[in-house]
Amino acid sequence: MSQQSRRESLEAKGLLHPRPEAVTAELFCSSDPFFFALDKVQVKYEMLRAHYVSGETAAGAARTHGYSRGAFYLVADSFSRSGMLGLLDERRGRKGPLKLSPEIVEFLRTAAAATSAPDLVSQAEERFGVTLHRRTVERVRRR
Repeated sequence: MSQQSRRESLEAKGLLHPRPEAVTAELFCSSDPFFFALDKVQVKYEMLRAHYVSGETAAGAARTHGYSRGAFYLVADSFSRSGMLGLLDERRGRKGPLKLSPEIVEFLRTAAAATSAPDLVSQAEERFGVTLHRRTVERVRRR
């Protein structure tokens, strides 16, 4: 696989390192084509390896791999929880299913104006078996 096709593949999957020019770790500066500074997952993995296996400080490993010390700890935590999948960025947007069905929205909108949001949260839980946040109820009623 050529470097160009590798780059295109990473770009298509959203896996390009945000600052490849900041990656100054020796592995990525060598002539070995396997180590590719544009590969965000590989760079994160090698950053963790540099710290945990080679004994580099967390700040040093982060700096030479184009990340901040804080980002290092986030990556390390994610890796410890999820393994290699933890090196992928978390999906943006909604994390779970939407609780507001059309039936629940209709219930909230037709409720008496004097009914408070916390009371509607309780009523929705009893009636539909879903737990809504007070702010969610308030947003639905404003529309």
